[in-house]
Formats: sequence, structure tokens, C-alpha cells
Amino acid sequence: MLTEIPKRILIIRLSSLGDVLLATPLIRSIKTQHPETQIDFLVREEYKSILQFNPNINILYALSRSEKMKFLTEILKKNNYDFVIDLQNNFRSRLIRNALGKKIFSFKKPVIEKYLLVRFKINLFKKLKTITELYAESVPQYKLDGKGLELFIPENVQTQLNADGNYIGLTPGSKHFTKRWLEEYFIELGNELVKNNFTPVIFGGRDDKEICERIVRGIDGSINLCNNNDLYQTSADMKICKVIVCNDSGLMHTAAASGVQVIAIFGSSVKEFGFTPYGVRNLILENNSLSCRPCSHIGRSSCPKKHFKCMKELTPQIVLDNTLKFLSEL
Repeated sequence: MLTEIPKRILIIRLSSLGDVLLATPLIRSIKTQHPETQIDFLVREEYKSILQFNPNINILYALSRSEKMKFLTEILKKNNYDFVIDLQNNFRSRLIRNALGKKIFSFKKPVIEKYLLVRFKINLFKKLKTITELYAESVPQYKLDGKGLELFIPENVQTQLNADGNYIGLTPGSKHFTKRWLEEYFIELGNELVKNNFTPVIFGGRDDKEICERIVRGIDGSINLCNNNDLYQTSADMKICKVIVCNDSGLMHTAAASGVQVIAIFGSSVKEFGFTPYGVRNLILENNSLSCRPCSHIGRSSCPKKHFKCMKELTPQIVLDNTLKFLSEL
């Protein structure tokens, strides 16, 4: 526990999109409790836009892939931090924090619990906790304020959608195959949404362009807003949607940080891992009839059982019915 108010602290969370967004409530809570404390943050260069305009951060350090670790730590040492909060807690982040020689608080990953659940289906997760809550437990003197994720975007970023449109966002991408709902299911869902007087808006990043283009071609009247990883534009457009229907992905957390309702489709992943939509009204759709879930804690390139029932049995009709019910309960 802390005996005095820290003057300056460093938070380390190098990657990825969702993980960094999930750290924003802790940043805000520290600043709210101790407004005079300066909070620096270290992140990978490719994710710096997530925090670039966050007013609670004093200096945002962006680590490039080519940057020398020794050079970075020498710069950080000069800041004389009172302590370091390591939310990454991997080999690279430990090298950085240990080089600073300061008091360290580190994120305690539930490695054993995840392994037992994936490998032997032994569930030791006695209580469902989000990653944001686990982050906060790393520094117990700071209590979360109950508010959601934060993503600050520049004022000059304007939505490409009409403010009064009847939009539902669809985000078909995810890094791993077993986290992606079927492409043809998104198309069928989108066409049913059109019949119900909604306009499907397709969101994605650089790696999702091909799948987004195919889905837009399959849904008459849909809008393709997939872009080249423009996080601010995506957030501005998501804000106009009534709900985002998505996979377990970084854009799920982007939607939550944008204050949008979320319906998340979980395949190989499960709620116990903590990566659920935080701070917004949400619904998670998953196939709880399978004994093979979860098959991985991060996702796989193929279904190890070859049937992919975790996604195939979550039919477009099931998702449609739940989406309409979810919206009707507002």
C-alpha cells in the first residue's frame, strides 16, 4: 500500500487494441483520486492513437519495433517514478520495469486458471471478473469508478453517417479464425436486418478489407466503413449505431469505448477470460452446449474438433432474434 501521494508513475501496457482500452478506467481512477499525480504511459507505437488525446496522461511513450531497449530505459530513468504499474507482465515489460529500479505493481495473469479451463475444462474462476477489474486489483489502493472505457477523438473527426439513421454495426473481423462468426452468417443477418428497416454498417480494419467487401456485396443497402485502421473515424461512426454486433475482437472494445451497446458473439473464447464488453449495455451470445469450449485462451487458426459448432450452431436467426429483443428492451 502507498503511504503518500505519488508525484509521478509509469503504466506499461504495450499491446494490443482491446487490452490498452481496458486500461483506461484505471488511468482515470488514479487521476481522479490523485489529480496532482503525473501519469506516464508506455505503449507500442502502433497503438499510440488509443491514448494520444487522453487528458489523464502526462507523457505517452510509444515504443517502436526498432527502438533500443537500453535507450528507452535511460530516458525513463530520468523521470524518477515513484512506482511502475506493469499491466503487460511479460518478458519485455519486465525488462523495462526492472531496469527502472522502482517499486512495481504488476498485473497478475490467471495463467493457471486459463490453462486448466482450456486443457482439462476445470473451472477455477470462482467469480467472473473483467480484465479492467483485474488491472485495478494490481494496485488495490485505487478503486474503479464504475464508468466505462475511454477513447478520446479529435474534434475535427466527423461521422460519415446521418445522425438520424437507423444503423446497426457489423464487425466481422477478428485475428483468429475460431473467434470469427461465419461470413455467410453475417450476410444473412444483414439481409434480415434490412427487411426490418435497419441499415447494416460494416466496420473493420486493414486486415478485414476483403471480408468486409464480400459482406457488403452480399447485403443490398449496406454501407462499407472498413478503413485503414483509422480508430478515430471508426469510433465516430460507431457512435451513430444503435448497436454493434461483433466478434470477440479489438473492435468490440472500441465500440464499448465509444459508448455503444454491444452484442458479442463468442466462439472459442469464454466470459471467464475477462475480455467482455466493459461499461456498456451488452449481450454475449455463445454456445454453452459444447464440452470442447474453450479450446484456446487467445483463439486458434482452425477448429481442433473440425466441426466448429461453437459458431455454426449460433445461426443468423438466433442472432437476429436476440438483436431485435435486445433493442426492444430499451
